[in-house]
Amino acid sequence: MSAPVVLVPGLGLGPESYARTVEHLVTPYHVVTLPGYGEPAGAREDLHPRALAVALAGKIRERSVLVGHSASCQIVVETAVRYADLAHAVVLVAPAGDTRMSSWVDRTVRWLGSAVPDSPKLIRTVTPQYVRTTLPTMARAGEASRHHDLAGVISRVKAPVFIVRGKHDLLSTAEWVERLAELSHGEARTLDTGAHMPVVTNGPELAALIERAAALPETS
Repeated sequence: MSAPVVLVPGLGLGPESYARTVEHLVTPYHVVTLPGYGEPAGAREDLHPRALAVALAGKIRERSVLVGHSASCQIVVETAVRYADLAHAVVLVAPAGDTRMSSWVDRTVRWLGSAVPDSPKLIRTVTPQYVRTTLPTMARAGEASRHHDLAGVISRVKAPVFIVRGKHDLLSTAEWVERLAELSHGEARTLDTGAHMPVVTNGPELAALIERAAALPETS
């Protein structure tokens, strides 16, 4: 029997960002939004990945495959470390969190470069989601995640780890995902197409990977 799946949208995105992925899932799934990741945040809410991991854990009903996209990968990893009993496996899609490119200028240039191969169809998809989350919330959440050292945390994940990126992704590079896979004793894969939004552009391939993670035998 496969484990259920919990998916967390990327920065500013909402449940609909996973629409082209979950339509290919057979395993039961639940998309969880968080402040900065599908929801606007209150003025005093802590948006650091460690704080949002606590919020995420409170919304997970049973041991599941935890799926993150871009900056939400940092939240998913923190959850898998702090609440190991909730993580059947971890799937990281185009993970951000490389502190070696922590400047806003570098990240913005790389994000824009990664967006070009998928535009303009993505503009219609992501704009309403960004508006709902609100740009001030996105800026705060982005700043909170910017100095979070994913590489320094991921080695403590006990569950199996799968990492995937698009071929044209300049933000989540091949070297970066390979490094994360080595640190976590996990598996890294670069898709033949797509960039930073495989959840939209590579739904069938991503769903197949999630299904494989869900079908893994239970480990203690």
